[in-house]
Amino acid sequence: MLDTNTNRPELPPEIARRRTFAIISHPDAGKTTLTEKFLLYGGAIQMAGQVRAKGEARRTRSDFMKMEQDRGISVSASAMSFDFGKYRFNLVDTPGHSDFSEDTYRTLTAVDAAVMVIDGAKGVESQTQKLFEVCRLRDLPILTFCNKMDRESRDTFDIIDEIQENLAIDVSPASWPIGMGRDFMGTYDLLNDRLELMDRADRNVVAETIEINGLDDPKLAEHVPEHLLEKFLEEVEMAKELLPKLDPQSVLEGHMTPIWFGSAINSFGVQELMQGIANYGPEPQPQQADPRAIAPEEKKVAGFVFKVQANMDPKHRDRVAFMRLASGHFKRGMKLTHVRSKKPMAVSNPVLFLASDRELAEEAWAGDIIGIPNHGQLRIGDTLTEGEMIRATGIPSFAPELLQTVRAGDPMKAKHLEKALMQFAEEGAAKVFKPNIGSGFIVGVVGALQFEVLASRIEMEYGLPVRFEQSQFTSARWILGEKDEVEKLVDANKQHIAHDNDGDPVFLTRLQWDIDRVERDYPNLRLSATKEMMV
Repeated sequence: MLDTNTNRPELPPEIARRRTFAIISHPDAGKTTLTEKFLLYGGAIQMAGQVRAKGEARRTRSDFMKMEQDRGISVSASAMSFDFGKYRFNLVDTPGHSDFSEDTYRTLTAVDAAVMVIDGAKGVESQTQKLFEVCRLRDLPILTFCNKMDRESRDTFDIIDEIQENLAIDVSPASWPIGMGRDFMGTYDLLNDRLELMDRADRNVVAETIEINGLDDPKLAEHVPEHLLEKFLEEVEMAKELLPKLDPQSVLEGHMTPIWFGSAINSFGVQELMQGIANYGPEPQPQQADPRAIAPEEKKVAGFVFKVQANMDPKHRDRVAFMRLASGHFKRGMKLTHVRSKKPMAVSNPVLFLASDRELAEEAWAGDIIGIPNHGQLRIGDTLTEGEMIRATGIPSFAPELLQTVRAGDPMKAKHLEKALMQFAEEGAAKVFKPNIGSGFIVGVVGALQFEVLASRIEMEYGLPVRFEQSQFTSARWILGEKDEVEKLVDANKQHIAHDNDGDPVFLTRLQWDIDRVERDYPNLRLSATKEMMV
């Protein structure tokens, strides 16, 4: 396995065998189905749940929120660990729906690579492009899976060209499809000279593999019908001439993506992709932090919280903080320092996730993701260490694009509503602002569907019917600058000022003109659309 940084020491074997990655895609490209099949091949589940199946079979294992199961979409990012051969995969499933992009952006700070799923008929879609940009900012290595080849899809060269042009990354085919749509019968594994044949009858069967000795092996003609063989051989010749050869170093640097073709619902091409993640995906990488980066091989444990999920188990008001271990060997019961509060914290019941099943984690290594149940001490962006005051950086919080006021159906329950809203704000599910003038709260989200999710969760988890109403404000900006300057702005613009759940001042705007006016009148202040989480 090549390392991006040649002068780094070799990692301990337990850390080196870990591959921590996220799956990114446009909604409906087949991401949840692919996640299911990963778990199936990792031996984590016996039978993959169909996203579109009926009744109980439809409850896919990686979607545990009721709304996700009802709608067949992934709303919150869940983490799963499973073994594949000698490797330990930590897969972080992200919401594909653009309304939940902030959760996804933060998740991408906790992984070392991304698997990009694209639909063979639609190619690169808008949400894929957005998420790809975030990966680009972090130089994340990307492996691509072109899904749904068993349906009518576009020409293979067109798909590859589109990825190269839209995403400005070199594409190297790791496999090549034979036929498409109804004619799709399998792929040729270009890396291992193997023919992989798909079994349409049983979707949970591993593809049949036939060793081939080069493309002129007569065995090819025995298995591939003549009309498909001719076109396939011609395409592969062109691909070898025109497309770059797979360069593992270039993949690790984020300049090249290998592409596999297959059909996740038919369990086809998934194992080759997993082998690709094992062979070409990066080992756990150093984590940006202040005052210095954290290297995975360090003996002392350090980790950071990138997600908080409240009420995963509605029977217990629990909150689980998802922590990515950045270094060291963690053991259950360890005392770690909570850097923000400078207080020690015993981590006595950490959990590992297998989709919605969880088990106690007796130990974990750098690269792993563990859940820490807590009662609100841990927030997104928090760092836990074995004593050193070091803080993980680069975990963003974005200004919401939609603002609405929220009212409890029962005015007597305003206090309960405040508690529920604070819970969601700390979870990162929404921004909650308390205006300086007037009562009530303003809730800000990135996408409209989040209001529905919030309303349904507040009702389910707190028994509180609520209604969201249009707010007079359209956006919010954090006010950055010297304390006395900030106070001057706050005093002069009381009707525009609110505070977020951390107590930081926020300027609520109706028009772009409001922002321009503040920038003109207060040149030493900055109105920011992002805030580093929990500084």
